[in-house]
Amino acid sequence: MKDIAGSVVVFFLCLFAFTKFVGPIPLSISSVITQKTDTFTVRGEGKITMVPDIAIVHVGVSAQGSSIKATQDELNSNMNAISQSVKRLGVDKKDIKTENYTISPTYDYESPTNRITGYQANSTLTIKVKNLDNVNGVIDAATANGADQVSGISFDVDDKTAAENKARTLAVSDAKSKAQAAAKAAGFKLGRVINYNEGGGAQPRPIMMEKELMMADESGAPTQVEPGTSELTVTVNVSYELQ
Repeated sequence: MKDIAGSVVVFFLCLFAFTKFVGPIPLSISSVITQKTDTFTVRGEGKITMVPDIAIVHVGVSAQGSSIKATQDELNSNMNAISQSVKRLGVDKKDIKTENYTISPTYDYESPTNRITGYQANSTLTIKVKNLDNVNGVIDAATANGADQVSGISFDVDDKTAAENKARTLAVSDAKSKAQAAAKAAGFKLGRVINYNEGGGAQPRPIMMEKELMMADESGAPTQVEPGTSELTVTVNVSYELQ
């Protein structure tokens, strides 16, 4: 017993001497915190069939002239004629937008100096038609008043808020049903929702038109396009905490 007590005294005396003349013994302490969270993520989908209530019509206009002014005058005259004709069918002025207005020279590439022979102008009118009964008439009026191209028609729903909310509700319900079924089958218990994200939506349905179909003034037959229906899809990912 005395030997043990003596050894302890000697140890502390040595430790005191070491720290006095050498310095404190360096100590390194690392703190590691681990946290485990068990989660379960499920995907849900909701689909809504929508009946379009608007159409977007893109009509192209072009003109040629010997000078910039003459070319501009012809192009502007055709565009004004188209605008006036579709306004008479009930299209609001704010629903007619000019896009891609360009004027460029044309050249004689066979001449030594690539001589300018005239000018070419092009523009596009984007027309939003809110009364679908007027879509065919708008196309025919545009082509009869100077439009030389119809690049496509898109049918869409002007206000998708109600449809999106309904599709979202269906998607969340679908995700919840799948999560509950999986929990029952696998024997785990769902806790609170800890993460949620969604995606999806609806795109306007384009209809491309051939030139012989769109030029009603040449063929004599009126244009016939139908809006049909489109689908809006919302997908959600819901993550549950497992209890």
